[in-house]
Amino acid sequence: MRRISRRAALTLVAGTVGAPIAGPAVAAQEPLATPRRSMLVRAHLITAVTPRDNWRVVAVAIRTTGRIDLRGGTIPPSAFQVTATVGGTRAPRTVTRVYPNIAPEMADRGRPGEYLIVELDQADANARASNADPLPLDRAYDIRQVADIATPRGDIVLAASPLAVRNDDVINPVVDDFTAGSFTDSAGFRLAFRSFHPGNSGRYPLVITLHGGGEVADNNMTQLTGNRVAVTFAKPDRQRKHPAFVLSPQIPLPRPMEGPDGTDWTDARVQAATVELIDTFVASYPVDTSRIYLVGLSSGGRGIFSLLSKYPGKFAAAMPTAGWGEVSAMDKIIGVPLWADHSVDDPVVPYREGRFGKPGTWTLMNALESAGAKVTRGEWANNLPKAQFEARSRTLLAQARAAGSHVLFTSYSAGTTPVNPHLSWAQTYENDVVIDWLFAQARR
Repeated sequence: MRRISRRAALTLVAGTVGAPIAGPAVAAQEPLATPRRSMLVRAHLITAVTPRDNWRVVAVAIRTTGRIDLRGGTIPPSAFQVTATVGGTRAPRTVTRVYPNIAPEMADRGRPGEYLIVELDQADANARASNADPLPLDRAYDIRQVADIATPRGDIVLAASPLAVRNDDVINPVVDDFTAGSFTDSAGFRLAFRSFHPGNSGRYPLVITLHGGGEVADNNMTQLTGNRVAVTFAKPDRQRKHPAFVLSPQIPLPRPMEGPDGTDWTDARVQAATVELIDTFVASYPVDTSRIYLVGLSSGGRGIFSLLSKYPGKFAAAMPTAGWGEVSAMDKIIGVPLWADHSVDDPVVPYREGRFGKPGTWTLMNALESAGAKVTRGEWANNLPKAQFEARSRTLLAQARAAGSHVLFTSYSAGTTPVNPHLSWAQTYENDVVIDWLFAQARR
């Protein structure tokens, strides 16, 4: 037997103290060395403009120091605690799903990458990203990992920590793709606006969106985030199918409210500036002037009926939702393709009576028919699943084509519009049948 020194013997004895009986000290250290552990280093909030709940914080994207590969494993929502301080109130958010991804964005199926996506329940009371104005969300969220994240074989990838990460910024998918601008017309009246530009060269249609009364502000943001009317046309999947410019002006404060029925889009200054803005935009960019569309909701729907009657040859088609107008103006727009919709039980803009003494959509469609237009009508529930909702729209469109009608009117049955009966646009801009119809229209 080879002799060893006293010093070497003492070293070997010391190395065995505290080691597992079943194996040497080296074996006990091996699980700690592989795989390399990552740490949380930066957090970003992710928002979304939702069809029914407006602008909400829907997830947190957390950057880590290394690639997160769970090797087939999953992360329980309970591994993270998220707390939001919004409007001076601190309260928890509900975590619904956690997964790694290669980019700071939500996905149906995540991929191993340097980001962790922590999805949040949109129904949380403190999920909103805005009230009348956008809420201050930078550094408003604390995210803490309270449980180790490991692979199925038990290797720790991310260790729990008592230290919370606070979000540095906010990512607004689609909304961030709009350019902010302002326009001062020849009379000196100023309109803020947002515009979306297709990525490819060529001539494209222009969609002009008219927001509702609740989005009158000086923030140049809530005309995009208050409702889904604008961002739905800029979504990547929508742009792939229907590339288009999107122009979204915002009525400023103090609100004009000097229109003939006390509304903003019928105010003479607002209308003049809006039309001048449209003309300037068309002259500045490669817009297909035969395909300029008007889309709007509530007081924006009122603005559509007013603008169409004064400039019927400018627009190829329009989609007014929950609007109102003047019966005497309907004979001026009988040649304009329309697809209007309204909830039967709307308490804000009544379906028949309208607002400020001006009738609602049902009465206007009757007047349009009396003036000579063929109106194709349909009624169904506003809370149908998307496939059924679009099937009803497809049937109505087929009826209109068979009758040679270019005016369609959808009514939503009482008690079926989610959140509030006035919000009849909940499915309007998610409806691919209606959007396909809109882009098929061209002025001749």
